Amino acid sequence: MFETIMIIFLSIKSLAIFLCLIRVILGPTMADRALALDTVGLLLIGFVGSIMIIHETIAYADVVVVIAILACLGSIAIAKYLERGVIFDRY
Repeated sequence: MFETIMIIFLSIKSLAIFLCLIRVILGPTMADRALALDTVGLLLIGFVGSIMIIHETIAYADVVVVIAILACLGSIAIAKYLERGVIFDRY
């Protein structure tokens, strides 16, 4: 029963990632695309976490941390670019 629930959960999670990637490609504004990319990062964290539960291991914990750090830095960089037009300021 647990395996069936997890398969359904991962299928729904995969569909959500696919829909967010469509929003990244077709998004009407840059803010929509940035939000969709951040959502993809969060969904990937949940996806890998679910795989860790299925396999009953913590071997992928490093992967989750790396995805979280990259998603956070990416969101900050995109927000700074949308606000100022540049990512790295020159002084």
